[in-house]
Amino acid sequence: MTKIHPFLTLAVVLALPVAAQTDHTGPWTLSDCTNYALEHNITLQQSNLSVQQRETQLAGAKARMLPGVSASAGESFSFGRGLRSDNTYADHSNTTNTSFSVGAQMPIFEGFTIKNNIELSRLNLEAATVDLEKARDDIRTRVAQAFVQILYSKEILGVAKSQIAVDSMQVERLTTMLRTGKASSAEVSAAEATLAQSRLSMAQAEGNLRIAILDLTQLLELPSPEGFDVVIPDVSTLPDETLTPPEIIYKEALQVKPAIRGEQLRLQAAEKNIDIARGGYYPNISLSGGVGTNYYSIMGVQGPSFGTQLRDNFSPALSLSFSVPIFDRFSTRTNVRTAKLSHLNQQLQLENVSKTLYKEIQQAYYNALTARKKYEGSLAAEKSASQAFEIMSAKFENSKASITEFNEAKNRLVSAQSDLAQARYQFLYQARLLDFYRGNEIIF
Repeated sequence: MTKIHPFLTLAVVLALPVAAQTDHTGPWTLSDCTNYALEHNITLQQSNLSVQQRETQLAGAKARMLPGVSASAGESFSFGRGLRSDNTYADHSNTTNTSFSVGAQMPIFEGFTIKNNIELSRLNLEAATVDLEKARDDIRTRVAQAFVQILYSKEILGVAKSQIAVDSMQVERLTTMLRTGKASSAEVSAAEATLAQSRLSMAQAEGNLRIAILDLTQLLELPSPEGFDVVIPDVSTLPDETLTPPEIIYKEALQVKPAIRGEQLRLQAAEKNIDIARGGYYPNISLSGGVGTNYYSIMGVQGPSFGTQLRDNFSPALSLSFSVPIFDRFSTRTNVRTAKLSHLNQQLQLENVSKTLYKEIQQAYYNALTARKKYEGSLAAEKSASQAFEIMSAKFENSKASITEFNEAKNRLVSAQSDLAQARYQFLYQARLLDFYRGNEIIF
């Protein structure tokens, strides 16, 4: 009997219709999935909008250094009693007054508030940019994890199809032997029951693969999972180098991971908030100036012309104001204390994020160690189970073993193959995840 090795079935994929509704054609690599997700994921688009908002806030903070300019015009009417040109009032005199003015005001000193607000806005922009990169990192890891789940589900489906092929051959063989009286109907029925169970396992494997594909396509924001497929990378040889200790990876991660950089920037922003709050203790100095003119007329009285009055009444003005805070009901002191508490809280947040990162690296490291040992053990177990199945198959063909013994040997092989597939992809993902913490891309 010819043995169908299950790992050869990795080339067998689900027969799906046309490709998913995108410009991409053919199976997707991990790089294809990652790049598409980075471009179309809604969460990333929202993070990008946050960056644009911070850019606008920075521009607004810088604009506060510029003078504010305004212009005004007014027209007033007075009835019954009015001021005459000789500076006396007369009854039954209707007057009109037209005025024009342009003014500007520029802050000279506001307790370094403008300067600190600009720096705060710049730090917030940098933090938002780093948060965007962190969101990109999260998408990269989620895509890689979903991609690996598809690979694992495909391999399990391949094992299930191989199992059906073996069971189908046994049913055909026992049916032929039944006609010649060399097998009993009970043996045929048992083989048919085993084949039915194998088909059920394949149906479950197909369902798991569909769910895995759905998870990835939803992450990519694809309209439908129909037609979606992935490229199966060569995982015949897995990383065998010594894994870098978590302490070393952590030191490197502190320099490159955006999660840490983002909290560091927010800590600097909290320091700036303290400086901004302290600005309330300083005096404010501002410069203002403007020009104005007006036209005045009394009904029934001939006066200077409109143009003459505008020229003669032209009056420029310039003023410098200086205000010193004396008592603001402890408002500034309260603001400073609040800002200092926020600074302490941000220090704790940075420490918490750093510890969380270290825990994640430790977990990935020990998961990789466990997965590698499991892979090595599963590889030996699969080889032993495969040899045992070949021996049992030969005995069964020569009627020296029962169908029950044959099925037990086959089930042990299937279990060993499933364990090997799981360990292979667990180790592959965890090893690549450790590299990712060091600032490298996740590639298979």
